[in-house]
Amino acid sequence: MKAIFNNQIIAESDETISFEGSTYFPKSSIIQEYFKPSRISSICDEKGVAHYYTIEVKGESRDEAAWCYPEVSDYAKKIENYVAFWKGIRITRDM
Repeated sequence: MKAIFNNQIIAESDETISFEGSTYFPKSSIIQEYFKPSRISSICDEKGVAHYYTIEVKGESRDEAAWCYPEVSDYAKKIENYVAFWKGIRITRDM
């Protein structure tokens, strides 16, 4: 799977996880230079605290377009330290 923004691959892995309607990529598969930590976080009673990233590629950005749960509940253990996307980030199966 690939995550693409502004015609640039920002994450790529064949070890993604589908969870609650989102595709999660291993944190090790993201291209760090495109990810800027956000001050925004949110709490999900079932999963834990989500930390967000702003994605910036070639001068274009999407605020809080990716998120990660660094510590999760037992319910969501399989997505711990995985990253998911929204807000205009395209997910494709092309490898």
